[in-house]
Amino acid sequence: MSFTWQSWPGFILAVILVVGVVALVSALTSITVRLLARDREWAAILVKRIRWPYRAVLLVGGLWIAVAGTVPEASWRPAVDHVFLIALIVVGAWLLSQAFLFLTDLGMRRHRIDVADNRLARRARTQLQVVRRLIVVVIIVVAIGVILFTFDSVRALGASLLASAGIASIVAGLAAQSVLANLFAGLQLAFSDAIRVDDVVVVEGEWGRIEEITLNYVVVGLWDDRRLVLPCTYFTANPFENWTRTTSQLLGSVELDLDWRVSPAAMREHLDVVLERTELWDGRTKVLQVTDAVGGVVRVRVLVTAIDAPTLFDLRCYVREELVHWVQRTQPDAEPAQRVIIREEAASAPRRGSRSQAGDGERSGLFTGTPQAEERAAPFTQAIPVVDPAETQPAAEGQDARGGR
Repeated sequence: MSFTWQSWPGFILAVILVVGVVALVSALTSITVRLLARDREWAAILVKRIRWPYRAVLLVGGLWIAVAGTVPEASWRPAVDHVFLIALIVVGAWLLSQAFLFLTDLGMRRHRIDVADNRLARRARTQLQVVRRLIVVVIIVVAIGVILFTFDSVRALGASLLASAGIASIVAGLAAQSVLANLFAGLQLAFSDAIRVDDVVVVEGEWGRIEEITLNYVVVGLWDDRRLVLPCTYFTANPFENWTRTTSQLLGSVELDLDWRVSPAAMREHLDVVLERTELWDGRTKVLQVTDAVGGVVRVRVLVTAIDAPTLFDLRCYVREELVHWVQRTQPDAEPAQRVIIREEAASAPRRGSRSQAGDGERSGLFTGTPQAEERAAPFTQAIPVVDPAETQPAAEGQDARGGR
């Protein structure tokens, strides 16, 4: 039986009927879900996630049934059936992916990260993000494989390739070595708990927060709204700082170089006043110590704590500003200063190499050749006979005279 123009009205009527049934079934399903889960948030998420893939599955299936019912036999039916089969596989994979994403959405909503201590929540969200991407990729790859195997030629090619699967896997592994390395590094990061979403880290000398962890790369949001994108293998092969590894609470320091006339006790009292009137301080630790006193200045270090890294940064800036203002207002002598001391003795001393107009007795040198200097040197030169050159000179002249005779 061939498809003629007399068959078009029946086909169009069947298509309209299918569209109406799909709309009715979709609406009834949505109402049923909302009634069964009244006043529950997951019902709205489920309807939002699977509404369109569910309608697409019903529509493709209904149209396939309509074509099969109105055109039982035709030369082009196998090709049309093949197209409907591929479309059904595609929308089925779409529906399955959205259903899995709905489950991961529920898990993420249970683990909120907008709280103070969110370490476990960040760990769960990181793992869920990586797993959801991995599952979606697996579903897409399986769907593509199933679609390819619906073709007879590809099926025969696949059967022949199974015999050389070992060689093919080795070649594919060598070709995609970097991709596979990042893939396994991403899984390692997700389940080893080295970094998590919303962790505060310092990488490449930059301070930032982990925004996204994928199977290939990690996105770090920097403090100045830039984004640092690093491969997953970077975090498995290079050292980095994780400020929120065990807890979001942090300890920070503020250091000031001041003059020796500063009063640490008065500064400590003012620090108590400063911390009591701010909400940035979490009340755990407050310490003011003089950690160094060299080079003409004393180094004052203040230790304070906050609930997380951004709050700690603001607290450190606030404490530093308040202490500087306090020094300027109450102890201006404590501001750092460079001193130069000029002694009168150094100014009036004779220059090196100049001969004093006074007698030899006024010389202050230790070994200057004067009788006083020789007395001072005697204890050190007793084992060495010291002969006056003036006494030896006449004797030497006499020996020269006798030798010349």
